[in-house]
Amino acid sequence: MEKKFIIKQEKELEEVAIYLAKLCATETHFCFNAEMGAGKTTLINLVCKKRGVKEHTSSPTYSIVNEYLDNENNSIFHFDLYRINDEAELLDIGIIEILDSNSVCFIEWPEKTLNFIPGTYVEVNIEQQGKIRTIKITS
Repeated sequence: MEKKFIIKQEKELEEVAIYLAKLCATETHFCFNAEMGAGKTTLINLVCKKRGVKEHTSSPTYSIVNEYLDNENNSIFHFDLYRINDEAELLDIGIIEILDSNSVCFIEWPEKTLNFIPGTYVEVNIEQQGKIRTIKITS
């Protein structure tokens, strides 16, 4: 199934976040593909809020992975794999255990971890042309 959103203003991301938050009821792995600065982290932060995360959410650029708790005390993991150089680093952060935990996982720069994702995943592609973003979600 594919859903497409055309975003001209940041406030329009709300609809995308609601859609993704609902998908979290049946899907656990979400792979975000976009260029640097296209809005991956902004969208993930909005989805976390829609899932009831109360704490401050931010990019795990340096920590590689952040864990949050949703409104039902379930873990949500947010990965930013931009700085990962090889699979050994992924194993060091416990990627296999986290991906196998049935927790929701949002993964930025997912091409570095596709070998470890069990089963299917939702692909979120963000294309930016000027101030307009096209977000395509395929599940």
